Amino acid sequence: MAYIEPAPITDKANPFESMMSRFQVASQHLGLDDEVYNVLKSPAKQVIVSLPITMDDGALIVFEGYRVIHSNILGPSKGGIRYDPEVNLDEIKALAAWMTWKCAVVDIPYGGAKGGIRCNPYQMSPGEVERLTRAYTTAMIDVFGTDRDIPAPDMGTGPREMAWMMDQYSRAHGTTINAVVTGKPLVLGGSLGRVEATGRGVMVSALSAMEKLRINPYNATCAIQGFGNVGSHAGLLLEERGVKVVAISDLSGAYYNENGVNLKDAMEHRDKNKNQMKGYEGAESLNPEDLLTLPVDVIVPAAKEDVITSQNADKIRARLIVEGANGPTSAEADDIIHSKGIMVVPDILANAGGVTVSYFEWVQNRMGYKWTGERVNRRSDRIMKDSFNKVYDTAVSYNVSMRIAAYIVAIDKVAKTYKYRGGF
Repeated sequence: MAYIEPAPITDKANPFESMMSRFQVASQHLGLDDEVYNVLKSPAKQVIVSLPITMDDGALIVFEGYRVIHSNILGPSKGGIRYDPEVNLDEIKALAAWMTWKCAVVDIPYGGAKGGIRCNPYQMSPGEVERLTRAYTTAMIDVFGTDRDIPAPDMGTGPREMAWMMDQYSRAHGTTINAVVTGKPLVLGGSLGRVEATGRGVMVSALSAMEKLRINPYNATCAIQGFGNVGSHAGLLLEERGVKVVAISDLSGAYYNENGVNLKDAMEHRDKNKNQMKGYEGAESLNPEDLLTLPVDVIVPAAKEDVITSQNADKIRARLIVEGANGPTSAEADDIIHSKGIMVVPDILANAGGVTVSYFEWVQNRMGYKWTGERVNRRSDRIMKDSFNKVYDTAVSYNVSMRIAAYIVAIDKVAKTYKYRGGF
């Protein structure tokens, strides 16, 4: 089948404006001066490249690739590469900024970056994806670097693409450089614990919040929107700690079982059906829009951006929202949720377990030494727990939501570091 170029993007919410609205509120609480505000609101570097690729049928397609470095004040920039038909510069800018705040809030020495190629990888052969990945890496050869900018997987990419990136970068430098990317296969220097790291961080965040809200995990119910890597691992780990997951969903639909969904069974079904839950018989079908408004204690949006909006925020009945996805709650919905007394563990805190273990992978590569999975999990859990407590204390101190508190913690750290380093 011939490759079909993605249609032009129309009528899409601007994620960068959504990020900036939270940034502005947090900056006001901090009393951030104009100099630092202007530095932190603007990406440090934006790179756009054209990538001519010969497809399997002989046609030449020119793809557009992006890499945005929002900040390198705390250290080398860090962020994933996504392959998706809706990739655009505003989205990449927002995600790069979120990475800056995410790294700062868990106190690891990275700045924020994000990259992407506007393509549909699911319509491409492995050979076409490989050629595209290697061309993108070559185009970014002066951007990437162990001490400059370190890519990782995101939507549409995984360990395979990271292996190609590492190999292409290493070929250009005449030596193997494992630490230039993270999220690699274990045999190429990947870290134990990386696959489940983001979901594990969601679990730690959820249990920390439940403790503050005095919700007993053994009496608690949970609904998970998005049963991919993050949602499924978060659900499985919460289930192991007593939480009953009664609803899950993916692109094929939503599934509900009041006695609790058997998550191992659901994951086996998904893995056998091309990563889709379609046809799952262990739960009854549910309108996907109703999942977020179920009468449960905890909801975990782990799918995509802007699923909780001003249209449905007032219908949410959960006491706790733990954001496994990036930007699942629109800025307009924040006040509605906060006024209802619902605690939100925001994305830049809740899903930071992934970048934390990516940092551990980078450290191990640079040391030339491999940690045990137990050590990775123990250190990641401690960082996530300490970060949650710091954000919670900040929320109480400033009398703000957990989201604004997370931004305050992150912006304060980056701003102070900038002041010490200075500008021109």
